[in-house]
Amino acid sequence: MISKNSFRDKISTVSEDGKRLWVYAKKVKGKFFSYRVALSWFLIAFLVAAPFVKIKGHQFLLFNVLERRFNIFSFPFWPQDFHIFAIALVIGVVFVALFTVAFGRLFCGWICPQTIFLEMVFRRIEFWIEGDRGAQIRLDKEPWHFQKIKKKALKWFVFFVISFLIANVFLAYIIGSDALIEIVTDDPVNHVGGLISILLFTGVFFWVFTWFREQVCIIACPYGRLQGVLLDDRSVVVAYDYKRGEKEAGRAKFKKNEDRPATGKGDCIDCKQCVLVCPTGIDIRNGTQLECVNCTACIDACDEMMTHVNLPTGLIRYASEKEIAENQKFTFTTRMKGYTAVLTLLVAVFTVMLVLRNSVEANLTRLPGQLYQHIDGGRISNVFTYKIVNKSNEDFENVSFQILSGQGVIKDASGKLFTVPANQIKQGTLFIEMDEKDLSADKKAIQIGVFSGDKKIETTKAVFMGPRRFR
Repeated sequence: MISKNSFRDKISTVSEDGKRLWVYAKKVKGKFFSYRVALSWFLIAFLVAAPFVKIKGHQFLLFNVLERRFNIFSFPFWPQDFHIFAIALVIGVVFVALFTVAFGRLFCGWICPQTIFLEMVFRRIEFWIEGDRGAQIRLDKEPWHFQKIKKKALKWFVFFVISFLIANVFLAYIIGSDALIEIVTDDPVNHVGGLISILLFTGVFFWVFTWFREQVCIIACPYGRLQGVLLDDRSVVVAYDYKRGEKEAGRAKFKKNEDRPATGKGDCIDCKQCVLVCPTGIDIRNGTQLECVNCTACIDACDEMMTHVNLPTGLIRYASEKEIAENQKFTFTTRMKGYTAVLTLLVAVFTVMLVLRNSVEANLTRLPGQLYQHIDGGRISNVFTYKIVNKSNEDFENVSFQILSGQGVIKDASGKLFTVPANQIKQGTLFIEMDEKDLSADKKAIQIGVFSGDKKIETTKAVFMGPRRFR
């Protein structure tokens, strides 16, 4: 005999012998589904457009890991800005923690790209080609014949085309939209690596949305594990009101003209519609579970059935365990206030760092293995390598260096002024010369200004080395 609590010992998509149980989710309709459809299409439009939108020449969203360049809402972050980017990541983690503590796994069911594309794109296409849940089950049980081959081939072809388009958009986030457009429009021979990347990502997305599906949320996604740590009995989640649904006599099938309150039966009529529409195959009546992504499909299905049998809706609804068990409304707990305080502080620090960040950054590094050289006229020369990072959308022309503290001369190894293009890095070598009589010690800190024409665009520091002084 299977225990009523057996759901706690195994995930819903694996059988007793460890085989995959395919989830045939039923079509769902209702208030929450309509909201999700509207939000999903807005987010799909945003996700597709974001890497191709530019503000002041900066891609709106860019995560170029290979070159360590990131654009967040068109703000560019270079390797030199890693401390700022790290703060932004911490802010994201704290926000997710606060959001989860308050509202559970709401992000997964409403905003996560995996859920959006699976439920609103791929599953809709599957319904269109193969039919609703029952038709899909019957089709899969049938032996292979012409109609089955035709439907499966059509579905897989459409899935592949959409996966290909998603792969292109995904790559635009990684290498930049300009690089992607060049790969697509130029001679394929010149971009073999890029085309291979597109095909690899296409294969991954096709596999995920055709076969792996809800296993991403159940097995692969770390956020699903995180929610088990963050949730408590005051978190608002998709919950079954077991007090109302079970009452004294428990749940039972609906009987016409039955005086249900008099029998002590709960409002749950055991129709299992909440199970049939669930995209992860769980029974929400067992309570909060790891597989639940808070997609609200069970709410819409239950409300529809309650309406049909003239019972109040809301048997499954957004609620906390405290609200169901003790009728306590949602409150902003001390734990949530703590997360909010930390989040506010981090946002303030991030804002200040972002405002104070210079659009140009220059670094001088002593050439390895070189200390100093004596030159004619009693002068000492040091050789440095420089790196200038232009984070702005403006070219800096006629760039030169000047010593701002003390006497000395700076000579660029190229012997001429240079340009630092927008969003580029310029590197080179320069010599700093000083009179030996101006050195009171073997080391001297000097301040150096970087100028574009007559305009100072950055200030940096260096340590000038001279002969050791003996007293």
